[in-house]
Amino acid sequence: MSNTTRIEISHLIDVKKEFFAKVITDEYYKQHPELNTMYGKDVRHFVMQDNRYHLTYLAEAIAAGYPSFFGNYIGWAKVLLNGMNVTSEELARNLKLVNSILQQQLQIYQVDSTLIDEYIEQGLQQLPLLPTEIEPFIEDAHPQAELAQQYLEHLLQGKRHLASRLILDAVENKAVNVKEIYLNVFQRTQYEIGRLWQMNQISVAQEHYCTAATQLIMSQLYTYIFSTDKQDKTMVATCVGGDLHELGVRMVADFFEMEGWDTYYLGANTPTTSILQELKDRSADLLAISVTMTFHVRAAEALIAAVRADPDCKNVKIMVGGYPFNLEPELWRQVGADAYSINAQQAIDVSNQLINPIIQ
Repeated sequence: MSNTTRIEISHLIDVKKEFFAKVITDEYYKQHPELNTMYGKDVRHFVMQDNRYHLTYLAEAIAAGYPSFFGNYIGWAKVLLNGMNVTSEELARNLKLVNSILQQQLQIYQVDSTLIDEYIEQGLQQLPLLPTEIEPFIEDAHPQAELAQQYLEHLLQGKRHLASRLILDAVENKAVNVKEIYLNVFQRTQYEIGRLWQMNQISVAQEHYCTAATQLIMSQLYTYIFSTDKQDKTMVATCVGGDLHELGVRMVADFFEMEGWDTYYLGANTPTTSILQELKDRSADLLAISVTMTFHVRAAEALIAAVRADPDCKNVKIMVGGYPFNLEPELWRQVGADAYSINAQQAIDVSNQLINPIIQ
């Protein structure tokens, strides 16, 4: 199927998402009137929300041309719903109805619906094989595992001051360096917090508290981070518009500072026009773009296209990173980037090669 057809289908799902989600939800309730009794409350709002998510991730997977995006989402949804005592059979039943309704609706719009069936059926075939739980991200064998576990416990207990003291003492006593704190404590802890939230073991409020606390503690380490001699290289780091997950790209920016780069961290949800202006004002050598959710891949592609189209940014190299690029290692080429990295340390190595390539 051509790229044009894929984009057409994806766009139609995006534009009609609310309408499609309502039709699917209404039909689901019609077929299963026992839902509210089964869960002891009115769950229509939650079913509608789930259907929006199904459609959002499906549209992005089709636009990108990667069924793995939707399959990965189904795995994520299975774990999430299992934590809410919703079975994978219930999820499969819902997805089959999503497929059926979309087949009907796309016929009305005279659009080929073959791709819908292909993506959803692939996901349904994978569903029984996918786990209902995720393994912990902090294990005894991991470097600094004890420190990471203590840090996590302080955060989950709401004891930010103790978490801060734990980290500062470890760095001041030279028990561990800042890079190790970032990779083995902060990063692993954030993954673990995300796992606990996904499995319904902590609340959204706790997840937000832990993330905010880590951002504050990172800023307390800046005395160590900004003391490095400068290399006369400049990097702008940002999330794409709509992406609110900024901690990862902030860690990347801090790693570059520790390597002597001048960095300008723009944070989450920065408008494209502001990013372009910052690249020009700072005479940036590198733009680092973080994408944490698959449904933000198109926004990254649009941002890269805007940078490429601006003649004042013609010398800026572009590196991308984040979960979608880990799922599909060739995706960075598709969106038009110069490179991709899997973590902050690799980002340093890749960027040095981009800016100062070794002549063979």
